[in-house]
Amino acid sequence: MATPGVGLGAACLAAAASVAPRRRADPAAPLARRARLLRRVVRGRCVAELSREGAPAAPSQPPVPRPLPSADQQLPPPVLPSFLAPTEAPAPTPLPLPDADAGVGELGPELDIQGIAEDYIDSTDVAASEQDSEIMDAKEQSQAKVTRSIVFVTGEAAPYAKSGGLGDVCGSLPIALAARGHRVMVVMPRYLNGSSDKNYAKAFYTGKNIKIPCFGGSHEVTYFHEYRDNVDWVFVDHPSYHRPGSLYGDNFGAFGDNQFRYTLLCYAACEAPLILELGGYIYGQNCMFVVNDWHASLVPVLLAAKYRPYGVYRDSRSTLVIHNLAHQGVEPASTYPDLGLPPEWYGALEWVFPEWARRHALDKGEAVNFLKGAVVTSDRIVTVSQGYSWEVTTAEGGQGLNELLSSRKSVLNGIVNGIDINDWNPTMDKCLPYHYSVDDLSGKAKCKAELQKELGLPIRPDIPLIGFIGRLDYQKGIDLIKLAIPDLMRDDVQFVMLGSGDPVFEGWMRSTESSYKDKFRGWVGFSIPVSHRITAGCDILLMPSRFEPCGLNQLYAMQYGTVPVVHETGGLRDTVQTFNPFGKTGEEGTGWAFSPLTVDKMLWALRTAMTTFREHKPSWEGLMKRGMSKDHTWDHAAEQYEQIFEWAFVDQPYVM
Repeated sequence: MATPGVGLGAACLAAAASVAPRRRADPAAPLARRARLLRRVVRGRCVAELSREGAPAAPSQPPVPRPLPSADQQLPPPVLPSFLAPTEAPAPTPLPLPDADAGVGELGPELDIQGIAEDYIDSTDVAASEQDSEIMDAKEQSQAKVTRSIVFVTGEAAPYAKSGGLGDVCGSLPIALAARGHRVMVVMPRYLNGSSDKNYAKAFYTGKNIKIPCFGGSHEVTYFHEYRDNVDWVFVDHPSYHRPGSLYGDNFGAFGDNQFRYTLLCYAACEAPLILELGGYIYGQNCMFVVNDWHASLVPVLLAAKYRPYGVYRDSRSTLVIHNLAHQGVEPASTYPDLGLPPEWYGALEWVFPEWARRHALDKGEAVNFLKGAVVTSDRIVTVSQGYSWEVTTAEGGQGLNELLSSRKSVLNGIVNGIDINDWNPTMDKCLPYHYSVDDLSGKAKCKAELQKELGLPIRPDIPLIGFIGRLDYQKGIDLIKLAIPDLMRDDVQFVMLGSGDPVFEGWMRSTESSYKDKFRGWVGFSIPVSHRITAGCDILLMPSRFEPCGLNQLYAMQYGTVPVVHETGGLRDTVQTFNPFGKTGEEGTGWAFSPLTVDKMLWALRTAMTTFREHKPSWEGLMKRGMSKDHTWDHAAEQYEQIFEWAFVDQPYVM
C-alpha cells in the first residue's frame, strides 16, 4: 500500500520541484505574477491542478507518469484502524503531465522555492487572497473565505449516473464549490450496465485496492479516477455495480443487495481521502464529508465508530444532505452484524416500526435504518429547501424521523438547489430550435410554434400551452391531473405531458391522447432534448406534487420564461411567489402556488394563469421576466453551503 499520509508541505515542494524543470519560464512574465503563482503552488489545493490539467495522451502512446513526492519528503503515516487491509495492486496506470503552457510551469527553475517557510502551508484552512481570486477564476467568480477539502459521497452524480434530482445536485454542486477555491472529491459507484459504460471512459484505474470486512467476508474494491472541472471524480468499482437495469433496481423492483452495495460505497469513501494520491496529494484527515441520502449515510457512523477511536478523522466533520426523506435504507435488524460495526453502535441505526406497519402479530418491527444513523451522528443536517427543513420535523412530512429531526433542529438548515446554467440556458441551449433572453423574448414564441408542430397540435399562439414533466407516480400528483383533465379540456387550451412510471398512468396518458387529439399529448418515457423543448415551448408548467423537497423543474421553467403553477409545499413554496398585481412595488410574483392540494384549487390556479395569459399580456410578460431574472445559479447555493461547513468546524465533532 502506498504510504497513506503524505505531508502537504512536502508534497507541494516536491511537486513544484519536479514539475518546474519540465517547463521553461517566460522571461517576459512580470515577477509579481510569478510570485503569486508560487504562492498558489505552496497553498496546496492547486497541486492537483498543475499535475492534471494536460489532456490524456493518445491511445497509441503510453501516458507519462506524474511526479510524486519522494520518500525523504514524506511525513510519517497517521495511525490507521486495523480493520481495513489495503492491498497492493498491479502498477497503476500512469496519467499524463499537464500541458506545457499550464500556469505553474511559468515559475521556472530559477525561483528558489526551498526557502519558503512551511508556515504558509495549510492543508484545508487557507485564506483566499485577492491574488488567488485573480488566478483561480478568470471570470471573477467570488471565492471562499476559507478553503477546505470536501468529500461528497453519493449514489449518483450526473453525467455519470443519474435517476433524479440527486444526480443533478451531486453533478453540479461539487463543481461550484471547486470553482470557489475548495479541493473537492466526489465518491460514487462505477455502474456498468452495458449502455452507460462510456460515461466512465475517461476514468483511469488508480492502482489502489482495499479489502472491506463486512457481510461475512472480505470484499475487494478498486478505485477509478477522473479529474474534470477542477473536481476529483472517484469511482468505486465492485462486481455488484455491474448489472443490467437502473441504478437501484430493474423491472422486478429494487435490487435485493442494495444494503451491501452501499455499505461498500461508504467504507470505500472513508478510505479514499487517506490512500488515494490524486495529483500527488492525499486529501488527508481534515475533511468535510458531505453525505447524500441513505446511500451514503453509513459514512458518519463509520467515522464515529471505527475511525475516531483510533485517532483518525478527529478533525473531520460530516454534513448530511437530505434530498428525499421517503427513502431511508431500512432493512431487517438481523442484517446489522453484516455491516461490520461494533455491537454497541446498534442503537444509532435501530429502528422499530409502529404496530400498524408490521406484517403480523409476531413481527416485532425491528430494523436498521441507514438514514437514521446519519441523522444521529452527522455534525450538520441540510435539506434541499427551507420549506422542507420545516416539513421534515412535522408528523406529516417527517416519515417517522420527525421527532429525531426536531431534536436536532439547532443544526438543521435548508438550502435551495441551484441549476446548471450551462445546460439550462435559453440563450445557448442546443436542444432548442430558437434562442431567446430576458431582453428579447421573440424566440420563445417560435419555440412554442415548433413544439406544437412537433407534437402534431394546431399551431396557435393565442391559446395557453400547459406542460408537465416528471415521474408518473403518487408523489407528483398525477392522480389530480387525471381527475382534472376532463374539466380542463372543455377550455380552449393545450396540454402536454412527458414522463414514465406507474403503468396505469402511462396507459391513461395514451388513452387521453386519443380522446383529445387536438388538445392533449402524452409522451411516455423520458428524453432530455424533449424536456428542454417542452420547458421552452410551454407557457405554463404544472407541478401538483404532494411533497417536493426542492424541485428543479420549476427553476428550469422560470429560467426559460415559463410560468409555474405549483402546489405550495417544500421547495415549491420557497421558489415560486404567487402573482400579486397590487404589490408594494407594483406587480410582484413569478407564478401561482395553490393550497390545499385539491382538484378545485388546482383548476382555479390554472384558470387564473390562463386568464392572465389571454387578457393581461403586459402582466404576463412581467411574470416571465421576473422568473428569468432570478438567481438560480449554483454559486449562490455553494456560498450557503460554505457557511454550513464553517459552523460545523466551529464545534467539536458531534459524536467523538
